[in-house]
Amino acid sequence: MASSPNISFVLHDVARLLRKRFEQRSRTFGLTRTQWQVLAYLSRNEGIHQTKLADLVETMPITLARLLDKMEAKGLIERRPNPADRRAWLLYLTPKAHPLLDIMRDNGQKTRNEAFVGLSDDEQQHLLQTLCLMKSNLFEACVQPVVGREKVHD
Repeated sequence: MASSPNISFVLHDVARLLRKRFEQRSRTFGLTRTQWQVLAYLSRNEGIHQTKLADLVETMPITLARLLDKMEAKGLIERRPNPADRRAWLLYLTPKAHPLLDIMRDNGQKTRNEAFVGLSDDEQQHLLQTLCLMKSNLFEACVQPVVGREKVHD
């Protein structure tokens, strides 16, 4: 008897293929997926501290620091002193980064359009609402302490 697809595997595969297709479309610009991700987060959070950006990108601060060094060398981001803390730096996009944001958004839209072939606008909205609810449910489950764990007996 054939079993139906496991939603966890399908979601993982869809996310992986979305990333892969975006990367295929964007590789000519010489940026990694994580660098594109940093540009996207910075475009919505200019003036953010490096540690907070690392949390958003879900990477270690030292890993992000190396990535930011490369992006700064390419002229895409700049670090400015934090007026509230002389030891800290705040992150900003440079004018050179802004055209890349338009390209990134266009490539993202083209990738989503490919993924949504065969789905009506209503079906797309319903899918997005369902996924947002699942994300919210799982986020809440992750931040709540585990209660009632049963002990395993030998």
